Amino acid sequence: MTRVIAVANQKGGVGKTTTAINMAAYLSDSRKKVLLVDLDPQANASSGLGLERIEGASIYEALVGESPARDKIKRTALDRLDIIPSEVDLCGAEIDVARLDRHLFRFREALAPIVAEGVYDYILVDCPPSLGILTMNALAAADTLFIPIQCEYYALEGLSIISHLLRQIRESGTNPNLAIEGILMTMFDSRTNLSQQVVTEVKSHFGELVYENVIPRSVRLSESPSYGQPIILYDDHCPGAKAYRQAAREWIRREKQKAAAAKAATQPEASIEAAPVPTPADTPSAAPASLS
Repeated sequence: MTRVIAVANQKGGVGKTTTAINMAAYLSDSRKKVLLVDLDPQANASSGLGLERIEGASIYEALVGESPARDKIKRTALDRLDIIPSEVDLCGAEIDVARLDRHLFRFREALAPIVAEGVYDYILVDCPPSLGILTMNALAAADTLFIPIQCEYYALEGLSIISHLLRQIRESGTNPNLAIEGILMTMFDSRTNLSQQVVTEVKSHFGELVYENVIPRSVRLSESPSYGQPIILYDDHCPGAKAYRQAAREWIRREKQKAAAAKAATQPEASIEAAPVPTPADTPSAAPASLS
């Protein structure tokens, strides 16, 4: 089944787009088929994968019902990674989509045919750094929410806001099953006590939702978007690349653990499995009581 994951944080400068690009890249390198949707009008995920801004290339027309989202899918330099790019016309979507019927579900409805085809293992959505219509559409469509957070003090306040929004979305019925996929700590600086303190504080509140792997500050990670390449192509051996590779492996490991737990939860009790099936000789000759 195709799963839709929104990569979101309303605070800018937290490594959100860097995370969306590189998690998508390393998941595809792990033989997962991935579609990255650039829902941010700034189009940083698109340029970070080497795509130029082309008028009409974004998902805008699909949001307003003018063309199918499938027609906007582009190939990337990685075999199992595709993208629906962004461009400047998405700036108008905040206003135009808000005027339409079912305005919070336009993105979900646009993605529905792609999800139904089951071609992709994951659809990752790079959301704008805001809580506007586009981000709300992404959260209404997503199965889970993946939150990158920089290792700085204000990250805690931002996480509180997005957690409150998630509860509102569930309780309002907009997306009652929306859950947190995970929280990834970014821009970790091992030279400072603050980074470790922030990681400890976030883990104390969110426990196992916080990934074990953290993403360090890295010059090579900062350079790679200017060359239109994810870090796997730009420098697969730098510390930032190794961190994202490990984070992708942790993602897949967590998925397997959740799948195993879900399977175990649906198994009948051992005592029921062990109960013998009555044979005809054990069955009373009298007619059984009516079962209603």
